[in-house]
Amino acid sequence: MKIRANREQLADALGRAQRAVGSRSSLPVLQGLLCEASDGKLAVTGTDLEVTVRSEIEADVEEWGKAVVPGRLFTQAVRRMPPGVVTLRAGDQSELEISGETPQPVYTLRQLSEDFPKLGSAGSGGIEVEGEGLTTAIRQVAPAASTDLGRAVLTGVLMESTSERLRMVATDSYRLALRDLPAIGLEATGLLPARGLRELPNTVGASKVNVGFTEREGVFNSTAGTLRLRMIEGNFPKYETLLPSEYPNQLVCDRESLLETIRRMELVAEDHYPIRLTISEGGAEVNVIRQDVGRATDHVEGEFQGESSSLTVAFNPRYLADGVVATGAEKVRLRIIDGMKPSVIDDPDRKEFLYLLMPVNV
Repeated sequence: MKIRANREQLADALGRAQRAVGSRSSLPVLQGLLCEASDGKLAVTGTDLEVTVRSEIEADVEEWGKAVVPGRLFTQAVRRMPPGVVTLRAGDQSELEISGETPQPVYTLRQLSEDFPKLGSAGSGGIEVEGEGLTTAIRQVAPAASTDLGRAVLTGVLMESTSERLRMVATDSYRLALRDLPAIGLEATGLLPARGLRELPNTVGASKVNVGFTEREGVFNSTAGTLRLRMIEGNFPKYETLLPSEYPNQLVCDRESLLETIRRMELVAEDHYPIRLTISEGGAEVNVIRQDVGRATDHVEGEFQGESSSLTVAFNPRYLADGVVATGAEKVRLRIIDGMKPSVIDDPDRKEFLYLLMPVNV
């Protein structure tokens, strides 16, 4: 293999593919990037078998071929080459040489001897969606997914489709985020790893993204490359039963004001002591008490409507802040039944997104 490519484009392709490479693996070859040179292009692939990223760039290909090179070292070496054209040469000596337009520097990296995993095809079909809208939806929903690998099903985002909309749902059993993308319909439904979906903006993010499913993977294609996510096996919780049909109480307030108040409370609460909201006409009194540290109090102005003249509810501060941030609206609405049942955070003017949060019993 021998190719010449622009350093910036090559470094970008390597960086994108490297995001799929895990920090630890029982297979050393999974620490590598597969480089494949063919007619006028170089394709770079990284994978941990759950998340796969393939990125392609135009290149002057003098000799076709492929090589598997330690990903992190390869990426850093290319980034440290002088600006301009970079040449990659891989011969029969199990080494890859990286050189530039000047005699020095030159890097010679040993290729990984094991065979790179055979990966599935990119699939066909799917539907084209607005890349920015898809990225926003992922950022709204993914924070609610669990990071506990012992509960694998809850580490995923359910993508279920009808002819009218694509719905994305995630939950860690303490909170649930749901986002509908109207007028987008797919032929399949899948549970995809949230960790992989979070990488979409950094790997194949573009103005248009094609979304589709194979039998075992979710596939996202754009001009920047391909992201493939292996589906998580298991049954996602029946989340519909968690969504009450009505809420007798609600508070509407300025999103930034509420966020600032939560952040001030976090100085005492950190991320695990609950903060209490006593809601009544005019807004909410917010406080946190820690016996070993002290207390903090604040007030958020807002419009309250409800059956009760006043009610108190407590939440995990980090979970509450995540929900408020995810709405992305100027105004945020907190819909409450009582201090024991799930509450909903959403945008009072839009119905596409909601964030369900379990209160803390204090």
